[in-house]
Amino acid sequence: MKAQTLLSGEDLDRTYMRLAHQFVEPFDKLDHLAIIGMQTRGVDIARRIHKHIRQFFSVELPMGVLDTTFYRDDFRTKMRMPSVQITDIPFDLFGKDLILVDDVLYTGRTVRSAMDALMSFGRPASVRFCCMVDRGHRELPVTADYVGMFVPTHLNEEIRVETMEQDGRNAILVVKKEEPKT
Repeated sequence: MKAQTLLSGEDLDRTYMRLAHQFVEPFDKLDHLAIIGMQTRGVDIARRIHKHIRQFFSVELPMGVLDTTFYRDDFRTKMRMPSVQITDIPFDLFGKDLILVDDVLYTGRTVRSAMDALMSFGRPASVRFCCMVDRGHRELPVTADYVGMFVPTHLNEEIRVETMEQDGRNAILVVKKEEPKT
């Protein structure tokens, strides 16, 4: 597989700062704003944006972690054992303006499952969606309110958002899958 780096760690940090400002911009008060990171890399991204909001705006927003495994429409059709991770939302969702954060927006199915999962925890005032990379190829009518970058891709390409916590470095890569040899 051939990989090309689209953003380095330094580039990503600038993007996190921009997203932090975009998160708070539409709100007169931040009393009802909360951030929820989607497992796995969405959590790392959400924590970085959350940190920038704390630094720039001197406010501590509620933050949660969401795993969508059991809400996915393909949960029972996959042959392998699902990797279930923690969900931790330590605040009441009722009346909150939530920003849901994930690494890559592709078909829209993961976001749909995240919305189903959130509604099982309560009824927020609003839900907005942030992704680091929108790569296109939607199967559902889903769009992101906040996007780190748009990267039109071919179906034989994969976008990888790497985080220090999961991968040992911060970067965004596009990986071209090799065609099987016949």
